[in-house]
Amino acid sequence: MEWLSWIESSAFSTWMRESESLFAYPGILFLHTAGLSIVVGISVVVDLRLLGLLRDLPLAPLERFFPILWTGLWINTVSGAALLAQNAATRLTSPLFFIKMGLIAFAVLDTMLIRRLIARAPAEGRQEPSRARVLAAASLVLWCGALTAGRLMGLR
Repeated sequence: MEWLSWIESSAFSTWMRESESLFAYPGILFLHTAGLSIVVGISVVVDLRLLGLLRDLPLAPLERFFPILWTGLWINTVSGAALLAQNAATRLTSPLFFIKMGLIAFAVLDTMLIRRLIARAPAEGRQEPSRARVLAAASLVLWCGALTAGRLMGLR
């Protein structure tokens, strides 16, 4: 617990908590929300396509969006670490934090598997393999779970 207190009392954490600057807590929270929107937004579009809801959307070109998705994930990682630092003792002792991190880890792994499937996308008009549909459904559940856990953390 001592190192958590040290993190919370660092100059950066204090600045984030106490500064009235838009670049402090509000700016970092905005970056976290923007990164999350990129990651989850792209994932949902790909998932819905794999589930057959967006049939008119070609699957193979969606692979071009994965570098943007990974950029959003890095934005979330950095901004999330900053948000964690300003309230480390509370967050790192909360089961919700670890649930959220576990769901995100599985969602990222799921996204990597989905990308492999898209790289080998079937010819348009063919049915996606059942494995792709299972991965897409799992992705939706994992991201919804991570979002819910994150939001519940914000209420505490």
